[in-house]
Amino acid sequence: MSKSMICSCEDVTADDVRHAVSRGYCDVESVKRYTGFGTGICQGKSCLSAVAALLEKEKALKADAVVPFTPRPPLFPTELSLLASAPVDESLPPIGGVPQEVDAFPKALRPEGPVPAKAKVVIIGGGIMGLALAYNLARAGETDVVVLERGYLCAGASGRNGGGVRMQWGTPALVELAKRSIDVMKGFARELGINVWLRQGGYLFLARKPEVAKRLERNVALHNRFGVPTRLVTPDAARDIVPGLTMKGCVAASFNPEDGVIFPWPFLWGYAQGCRKKGVRVETYTEVTGFEVSGGQVRKVKTDRGDIACDTVVLASGAWSPQVAKLAGVELPNEPHRHEILSTEPLKPFLGPLVSVLDSGLYFSQSMRGEIVGGMGDPKEPAGLNMGSTLRFVSRFAHALMEQLPHVGHVKVLRQWAGCYDVTPDNNPILGRTPGLDNLLQMSGFVGHGFMMAPAVAERMAAWMATGESDELFTRFNLRRFAEGSLEREDMIIG
Repeated sequence: MSKSMICSCEDVTADDVRHAVSRGYCDVESVKRYTGFGTGICQGKSCLSAVAALLEKEKALKADAVVPFTPRPPLFPTELSLLASAPVDESLPPIGGVPQEVDAFPKALRPEGPVPAKAKVVIIGGGIMGLALAYNLARAGETDVVVLERGYLCAGASGRNGGGVRMQWGTPALVELAKRSIDVMKGFARELGINVWLRQGGYLFLARKPEVAKRLERNVALHNRFGVPTRLVTPDAARDIVPGLTMKGCVAASFNPEDGVIFPWPFLWGYAQGCRKKGVRVETYTEVTGFEVSGGQVRKVKTDRGDIACDTVVLASGAWSPQVAKLAGVELPNEPHRHEILSTEPLKPFLGPLVSVLDSGLYFSQSMRGEIVGGMGDPKEPAGLNMGSTLRFVSRFAHALMEQLPHVGHVKVLRQWAGCYDVTPDNNPILGRTPGLDNLLQMSGFVGHGFMMAPAVAERMAAWMATGESDELFTRFNLRRFAEGSLEREDMIIG
């Protein structure tokens, strides 16, 4: 093992980088995620050029494809207390954000050679939904599957979320799906040979307003009916669960010790590796440019690397699903909404559960590396594919976090980023056949909780596709419901 150190913050060696390349993670963004380089105190200022030089020396990429990873604010580690002091006008919507062009990928990263000319199933979107579905289809015997991803794996919401997984939902369908997903996560390392760092420290929901407290009380009864051990707790009991929590302004809380957090990146990689081992083609840096449609069917998917004739197309592009659907003449009601998040310097373990103030959309947990990871919704956030980071967010978050945990004011924020929620009018997903194009299947609209629902949803969707047997999930949440007005609203959305 080489002792040649590349990233002293995260103890990443030259051999670690070579190992990432040998596993197919060749571009700088992917190497960053696979090895952890550039995620420490210096945020890549001392190691990025060394990694780039090594990738070029090893001929892992063409020279013009060796481009730096996206820089993240703040420029220097900054204390939460200082960030909380920045003025915020809550009456105005957030604007802008940096970096502004994070959504564009250099053409030099596009693989050489065409995509397969034909496949039985084409899945658009290489996030957790698309990859989990492809893996489950392959398990069911269908390996003639191509997954198309416009960027690197983890570029979208699947690689940008906080990793929270919970059974505390407001409708029976989502409680059941989440419960099954967590069961799959427990056995993931055994089945796919990769540690996803599932830690079941629980979710502690806090309520400020009486109506929110009533929602928690109602949901406890629902959860218990499905065998989920959620319980209402008093403010004092909540402080016993999280010492140091002020519970300022809170009147009630609910706690399920079986909820938890997971490390998103290896979860995605595990499904991708499982797909490839079973013969599924996962094509990154490949963009869908259109569809060939005739006779009420999608005949071909057009990409910037050629066309793919297919029997079935699955649209699993998250917040990008509406714009991809438009290429086939289909209007989806989903809207993308930016959701910002941050990570601090690592601390000694002190925080068991993920804590969320449901009224404000604040949430925070402690990662297995010790960082505080958290986000907060903004009621003024306009719809749009914006993944820039703002001072407004980090100020609002820091203020809200310190209100509940005053002792973390000295902790420094290392980086912030943003992803997009894929928001539907009833906060529920869109699944199943598309009216007028019945071989175009929908798998989007998860409103920020697709990551935790993917294992169960993909399992059922693969079975539904492979066997043709009826499953009420794909009628309950079909696209037609918006025209028919048969909506069932989910109200346990954070942010």
